[in-house]
Amino acid sequence: MLNNKSILITGGTGSFGKAFVKTVLERYPQVRRVVVFSRDELKQFEMGQLFPERNYPAMRYFIGDVRDVDRLRRAFEGVDIVVHAAALKQVPAAEYNPFECIKTNVLGAQNIIEACLDSNVERLVALSTDKAAAPINLYGATKLCSDKLFVAANNIKGSRSIRFSVVRYGNVMGSRGSVIPFFMAKRKGGVLPITDPAMTRFNISLQEGVDMVLWSIEHAWGGEVLVPKIPSYRITEVATAVAPECRQEVIGVRPGEKIHEEMITSSDSYNTVDLGKYYAILPAGGAYSIDEYCRDNNAARVAPGFAYDSGSNPEFLTVDQMRVLINQHVIGQKID
Repeated sequence: MLNNKSILITGGTGSFGKAFVKTVLERYPQVRRVVVFSRDELKQFEMGQLFPERNYPAMRYFIGDVRDVDRLRRAFEGVDIVVHAAALKQVPAAEYNPFECIKTNVLGAQNIIEACLDSNVERLVALSTDKAAAPINLYGATKLCSDKLFVAANNIKGSRSIRFSVVRYGNVMGSRGSVIPFFMAKRKGGVLPITDPAMTRFNISLQEGVDMVLWSIEHAWGGEVLVPKIPSYRITEVATAVAPECRQEVIGVRPGEKIHEEMITSSDSYNTVDLGKYYAILPAGGAYSIDEYCRDNNAARVAPGFAYDSGSNPEFLTVDQMRVLINQHVIGQKID
């Protein structure tokens, strides 16, 4: 699928970007170019030690910002596939610096679209978040806006063969700023802060996220928001899995946080189909009908009013399952 193709990933030095690059290099040895596009030259230098160009001749490292459309146009020259993973993601920082978040997550998304349309890019897959479904914080609102921009970009592509699609998933296990590394760092103090005992979250591994993006590159028609079927966890049980000896102290929900995360709202149900491993929220009034999509993809419509959130999810991870997954997927962290 990616052999003899050039692929660029924005925000490529992040947790997802590293896992994605590693997978592409392993599975597609004939890939023509893999371009890491990001702002931080130190992180690019460090990533270059993991994937040096002398050992991986397909690798390229571009300094740039998604706020700079001219730099994007230059970077996209000769690129076939773009994976857009760059974003400002920290909820408290977005609340305190709202327009900085908008400039990266919304205006940056439009810049990506413009650069794709001005180049010969064939596929664009943008990473979203569960916080974009019925958002209550600015970060989620910017990602919902970004999702809408990418879905609507299929309406203005003209005769170009490009397809724009979105993948939306929950908390990535062990990613920077997530709860498991936070609890790991806190356990020496004997107390783990819990925002609310009822809080739940979706859980996905980095590799599952990578595999979903690769699936989208190959199969997406354009305009879908793809959602994986993944398990949930209770925040109290994560704390127990990490450090059963620690006391759990309830500190209250932070501004912009939900008790349960949503990925598909009941209002989305009328345009949502079940693909088996994934759900797809299809564009209303797009270039194809839901029935056509279902027929060609062996999919089925979900029931009217269907919703998918971490609290009512039928699959929950147990404490023992969480401990196994942490040992498997959280780099540099092991629990006994």
